[in-house]
Amino acid sequence: MSSSEKTTTEQTVTVFRGDDFIVTEGVAEGDALSFADELVLDDIYQLRRSATRARLTLGFHGPKAAFTLAAGSEVGTVGNDVVLDCCITVMAPDGTTFDALVFVEVESGGVEDIYVLPLATFAPDTAYQLVGLDRHTATTRFAEVACVSFTRGTHITMASGRQIPIEDLRAGDKVLTRDDGPQEIRWVGQTTLRATGSFAPVVIKKGALHNENDLVVSPDHRLFVYQRQDRLGAGRSEVLVKVRHLINGDSVVQQDGGFVDYFQLLFDEHQIIYAEGIAAESLLIDPRTRAALPDDVNTQGAGHTHRPHLDYEVQEKLLSHPDAVELLRKASSNKTS
Repeated sequence: MSSSEKTTTEQTVTVFRGDDFIVTEGVAEGDALSFADELVLDDIYQLRRSATRARLTLGFHGPKAAFTLAAGSEVGTVGNDVVLDCCITVMAPDGTTFDALVFVEVESGGVEDIYVLPLATFAPDTAYQLVGLDRHTATTRFAEVACVSFTRGTHITMASGRQIPIEDLRAGDKVLTRDDGPQEIRWVGQTTLRATGSFAPVVIKKGALHNENDLVVSPDHRLFVYQRQDRLGAGRSEVLVKVRHLINGDSVVQQDGGFVDYFQLLFDEHQIIYAEGIAAESLLIDPRTRAALPDDVNTQGAGHTHRPHLDYEVQEKLLSHPDAVELLRKASSNKTS
């Protein structure tokens, strides 16, 4: 991390408590989900019917991504250390496998609580057999959640003004950026993931935010909106909004099911580019995302410096009303009414 990069980054995910995921058959029958050293392969787990997901807000400190519980978390004690312990794989009765990440909250050297982040949709009262346990891939899988991605077919505005599908872009191609004009792509990433849970893409339907076509992106992707009128009450014209906070079941929806091809665009610095006519962010290298990048990409630079537009992100509470998308559409329109 460069000296000018912020030393603290936050990530909020929605988790179940370990106590909500119980062994119903096997060696540890009756026990709740625990950390890797206490897990037994082939045990059968079920999610409690009463289980509800809660916000876990993590602060990342320094280049090694040491985690602490940050303000805004609905579980745990702010300031406690949190360890990303392992990635577990469970198998449903129909043979489908799902992954989940296990976090351990630590206080005074002891385990305070366990949290599980499903990377797919887990159903209550369903028997899930623990078939896999990996301590080494957990960091990479968590990084994949944080990597902002566009889906196959998304049209990106090039420096020439042409609209090119993202899958046709290559390193060295020049893309139009909002702040720095034409910029060369450093790296294009591509992953195919099961489109469920934390990886289910969000669809911003054509015209919802003046977009020329449907824009389909990863849930944590942030859009840049210039408000001609501050209809959100953000106190400024320029705002970054996370698409998961815009889901309204109508003009912005989440598509759960099947598989999705995700593409990541990396520049020498974090950029705001144009996708289907919407200003959207490129991939940001920070403590969350480093593990998802190839080693040769990581060695090309220590990381991204802090950019002013990163301070424009608005909190979820400003977007919590059902007409938030319409407010943003009107706020960014040339019309004043």
